[in-house]
Amino acid sequence: MKTILPGATIGMLGGGQLGRMFAIEARKLGYRVHIFESTPDCPAGQVADLTFSNCFSDIAALEKFSSGVDVVSYEFENIPVSALDAVSKHVDIHPSREILHMSQNRRREKEYLSKHGFPVAPFRVVDSVESLAQAAKELGSCVLKTADFGYDGKGQQNIRGGEDLAQIWKQHGAPVGVVEKWITFQAELSVIVARTHDDVTRCFPVAHNHHENHILAITQAPAPLDAAVSDEARRIAESLARQLNLVGLLAVEMFLTADGKILINETAPRPHNSGHYSFDACVTSQFEQQLRAVCGLPLGKTDLLSPVLMHNILGDLWAKHTPDWPALLALPGLKLHLYGKSDPRPGRKMGHYCILAETLEMARAIDAQAQKILLRD
Repeated sequence: MKTILPGATIGMLGGGQLGRMFAIEARKLGYRVHIFESTPDCPAGQVADLTFSNCFSDIAALEKFSSGVDVVSYEFENIPVSALDAVSKHVDIHPSREILHMSQNRRREKEYLSKHGFPVAPFRVVDSVESLAQAAKELGSCVLKTADFGYDGKGQQNIRGGEDLAQIWKQHGAPVGVVEKWITFQAELSVIVARTHDDVTRCFPVAHNHHENHILAITQAPAPLDAAVSDEARRIAESLARQLNLVGLLAVEMFLTADGKILINETAPRPHNSGHYSFDACVTSQFEQQLRAVCGLPLGKTDLLSPVLMHNILGDLWAKHTPDWPALLALPGLKLHLYGKSDPRPGRKMGHYCILAETLEMARAIDAQAQKILLRD
């Protein structure tokens, strides 16, 4: 793998907030950034050197985009494989097409993890109401999930017993689904791991996550865990990165079960919402680390500069009025990040803030003040 030095041009597939923060870090290191994104005036395009506002089915546009960059990465999973094939004819893509293809589909992901000995919840692949009923009988309380395009809780249906499975399967509306055993967990965790082409890996501190309505609300780092649990979470993430032959960044979401076991819930071969804290609170952010890995540069240190709490800002806050940004910014240790999105729809991630403090307890106290400001009538 050749080293892509500062001054080169990085191609980014996808133009959302992850691409935006990646572009900011790349520009700081002297790189140029070209974005390929179908939505005009995308968050990443506002800070990039050049944006291709084309559909991912536009092969001619993809080839033109590819011819002007030195390496390509991506910031979301739902990129057609045909688009990756078109790009890879002209320039390297990291992480690889195979890793993205695996992570795009829950069935492929679960079967890959299980086949290679990684801990996952018991699951069944179903293709009819009869197989759904058999899976529910074998697993007990469970969750039916779509195989494709599920995120932030979309495409999921809880099954506790007594439901009309025929109606649930009809509402599912897809030929195949994945049924996972319901897991009673004591914590939701995530680990962001980077790996280079020469097998150097580096993990960010294990994060503790809290979701509301299936959307990540709060991340705290370092996660308040026993050292042995954190060590095991990092070991699993690093082992998976090596098994995948990853070049780039991988986010691994995990459950810490009630009996102290770690199970992988989902993976994403890109920066992750739960790693946003690193932008302010780590020596090297997850976005700079992604850049370093895909360019063949040495990985940066991931040490925390201080305990940190990250809180997502959703479009619901705009229902009554524009949030009071000056009051929010007056709080000690608070760093505000807004993504430049013009349409604050309910449930849409419009930004986030991080609170750096001496302890997580102090960060939580400041966060309580922040929420009073944002939720004020």
